[in-house]
Amino acid sequence: MRPHHTVALAVTAAALLALTACNPQTTETNKPAAPSTPAPAGPAPAGSAPAAKTATLPSFVGKGLQVAQDEAQAAGFALLKSHDALGRDRLQALDRNWKVCSQTPAPGAKVDTSTTVDFGAVKLEESCPAADAPAPKPVGSTMPDFVGQGMKAVRGALPSNASITVKDALQGRMVLQESNWKVCSQDPKPGTALTGQPLAFTVAKAEESCP
Repeated sequence: MRPHHTVALAVTAAALLALTACNPQTTETNKPAAPSTPAPAGPAPAGSAPAAKTATLPSFVGKGLQVAQDEAQAAGFALLKSHDALGRDRLQALDRNWKVCSQTPAPGAKVDTSTTVDFGAVKLEESCPAADAPAPKPVGSTMPDFVGQGMKAVRGALPSNASITVKDALQGRMVLQESNWKVCSQDPKPGTALTGQPLAFTVAKAEESCP
């Protein structure tokens, strides 16, 4: 018979070679390289910050609020806001129903285009005031004189926990949207110390005369 020792030895040698290839001994030459430390970033080159962009602010007074906003954006001014020029704290919910009475900054100057442009506006059927009427300031320890001011703005100036009664001074109508009403009378009177007592107001529509 043909001996099988030679074949067996060859198989054993091949297995040892394969095992050695799969499990190499760690030496100084095949150790993983240590991670390199990144070099610290140098200072940013001078003049790398973007330069401020300026543009001449046009005049928008007398234009519809929506038109004014569109033209301001076209001129490069993207930050826009508006407020009630009559001091009644009404929201400009539909810009097409309002017109511009004033603007800040004033027109004609070169200003940074990142500046916020603020429009003072009234409704189309209303007349612009000679100057924007400021909203009432938050009350302190005494009752201010609120007669003639918008009821919504008055409520905003009072403490949030105040007990407030509002009644129609003319016809007993329900006062549903206080921004359309103005104060005709108040209780307590101006100058009275505020100690948490209930507050009462009579009101009329903004275009009406108080009794």
